[in-house]
Amino acid sequence: MSTDTATASPMNLDTELDRLREAYVARHPESRARLQAAAEVMPGGNTRSVLFYEPFPLAIARGEGARLWDADGHGYTDFIGEFTAGLYGHSHPLIRDAIDAALDGGINLTGHNLLEAELARLVTQRFPSLERLRFTNSGTEANLLAITAARHFTGRRKVLVFKGAYHGGVLTFAGGPSPVNVPFPFVIGTYNDIEGTTALVKEHAADLAAIVVEPMQGAGGCIVGQPDFLHALHRLASEAGALLVFDEVMTSRLAPGGRQAVLGIRPDLTTLGKYIGGGMSFGAFGGRADVMAQFDPRTPGHLGHAGTFNNNVLTMSAGIAGLSRIYTPEVAQALNARGDALRERLNASCRAHGLALQFTGLGSLMNLHGTGVAIRNVDDIPTAEGIVKDLFFFHMLEQGFYLARRGFIVLSLPITDADIERFHAAVEAFLRRFGPGLPR
Repeated sequence: MSTDTATASPMNLDTELDRLREAYVARHPESRARLQAAAEVMPGGNTRSVLFYEPFPLAIARGEGARLWDADGHGYTDFIGEFTAGLYGHSHPLIRDAIDAALDGGINLTGHNLLEAELARLVTQRFPSLERLRFTNSGTEANLLAITAARHFTGRRKVLVFKGAYHGGVLTFAGGPSPVNVPFPFVIGTYNDIEGTTALVKEHAADLAAIVVEPMQGAGGCIVGQPDFLHALHRLASEAGALLVFDEVMTSRLAPGGRQAVLGIRPDLTTLGKYIGGGMSFGAFGGRADVMAQFDPRTPGHLGHAGTFNNNVLTMSAGIAGLSRIYTPEVAQALNARGDALRERLNASCRAHGLALQFTGLGSLMNLHGTGVAIRNVDDIPTAEGIVKDLFFFHMLEQGFYLARRGFIVLSLPITDADIERFHAAVEAFLRRFGPGLPR
């Protein structure tokens, strides 16, 4: 990886970071105590790895709209939005009404209910490539089922993925395969590398079942898939007789029909998750009718797909309200235009201060990086940028903004224009405060 942020400077960033951490510890004794108590019953006091950070994570007590409060009583404007699942904020009245209505009708109905087909129809109308779909409880499950469907349909074993990808807790490729990954025979390519990917597809074509790709790598740092690369994957999959799987768990929110609609690509399968369940546990996979027919229980030899909560009424009801009444195509376009405008302002500020920093991404999703070099894949991300992101994270907490430690920023619907102005001012303060030590 590149190391272009390792430059001499008059400011000692390590010392500055120590000061920020010390102030953080002093302000959050209750969060620290909560983690210590939790560690008595959970390893590290944690049950979701992405939420843990040193010296200890905030214990979040409650949320309302776009606001969060921690156990020590500090308030924050939420600029992470449950890692894109919290699109509607923490207390949208229409979502609340939908959940209340579902509760009134009984929670676990042990049968086909009256809501699942309605949500399925809304999803297929929004994403036409999903000719048929099935629900799951998470994006992880959706990707597991999509890969399984592709392997069974093609009669092949191998799956092409890309370094830096995250397709779920057991399908993560930040620096290659993870020890907790499912044991599928993965082939790992380089994102946005058409020539290298073409060679891999040709090498493995005879046993290649699927190419699985995020149109923008989210957990990898909001690295945008270049249109020519994604179109090439569509062509390569077709030529090899493999299925193209678009993981739009995050990117589906970026346009009314997801990133695939903007690109004009119709993948064979698509996976969804996050916000579509209205903030409840949600996932879905779907695509070509002939591929999804493998799961038709009326067909001899069909593939089984169980899951007690696949069609749970809370998710179905909240999802219907969200797609039909709140996140309309017009609202989706407006939110992502706001995100594009904010990202452009932030990058203009970085340039104005003469700093080699940038915010990558699309629409309502963006990520800070400690380099001015164009980022086409994770190998372009500097190894030394961690301290930049840590400084940014603790600085923004001090300023009253909650975001991801890795510099990931998400806009949700209840964020106001005033919130965005304050956020931009906080970033400007960061650039002024630490500019002498930041990369140039």
